[in-house]
Formats: sequence, C-alpha cells, structure tokens
Amino acid sequence: MTEACVMGGKLDKVLEIGTGSGYQTAILASLAKKVYTIERIKPLLDKAKKKLKLLKLRNIDYKHDDGTLGWEEKAPFDAILTTAAPQTVPNELLRQLADGGRLVIPVGGEGQQKLKLITKKDEEFREDVLNLVRFVPLLKGQLHR
Repeated sequence: MTEACVMGGKLDKVLEIGTGSGYQTAILASLAKKVYTIERIKPLLDKAKKKLKLLKLRNIDYKHDDGTLGWEEKAPFDAILTTAAPQTVPNELLRQLADGGRLVIPVGGEGQQKLKLITKKDEEFREDVLNLVRFVPLLKGQLHR
C-alpha cells in the first residue's frame, strides 16, 4: 500500500484514514513532508500520538473524526491511504486528491475486498485493482470516545 502511494509522484501532503497503532503513520511520516491522519476511535488515536511523539515525528497532524469525510480544509493531497474498507469509494476522498494524486483504498464488503489504486489526472480518475485483501470496515459517522 505504501509503495502504491509513493510511486509516480511527490509526497508533500498525505492523508491517512485510520491511524490505528500509528505504525503506518510513522512510515508515511518518513516519506512525506506532511502527514494528516484521521482515527475515529479516540483511545487508539491518543495512544498512537504518544508513540509517534516519542519517535520525534513532527510532521504529523491528528484528527478524531469520520474518515469517510477526509480532511477538506487541508486538501488537496498527493496521496490518500485508507486502512479500512468502505463498501464504495467515498466521493469526498476523490474530491480531495491533487492532480496526479493517488488514493489507495480497500473496497468491498466483509470477507474480501479489492485493494484499489485510483489516480487523478485532469479531473479524470483511473482505477486499478492491486490485489484481493481483507480489512476491517470503514464505518461512516461512527465516532468512539
């Protein structure tokens, strides 16, 4: 997933949907100038923040919110990486891609999903299936405190 984000372009601004433990966030922070990460489960976000601060990673902004909405006020993004699977690709995420930007996202129901790479070029989107995967569902609008 990370490789798909990196290939083919610059990584000034990256949006990560699903901070989780912060592992992927740390990798992205070493590759991009700025990482914006969203987590809907507050205790997970707080734990990840503590770990990442210990690593002295200062190019990360955190948000406790619904990941399906993206982070509109910080858009556009060179890459968006989603670590949970929606049933369909959220239009909000597509709108927040920069020209030449890449969205790496597992899509589908429980059981098995398709890992997709969606690239934006001149307001058009190209979609490639990278692999079959299994991720937790991306739950719209459900925040946990």
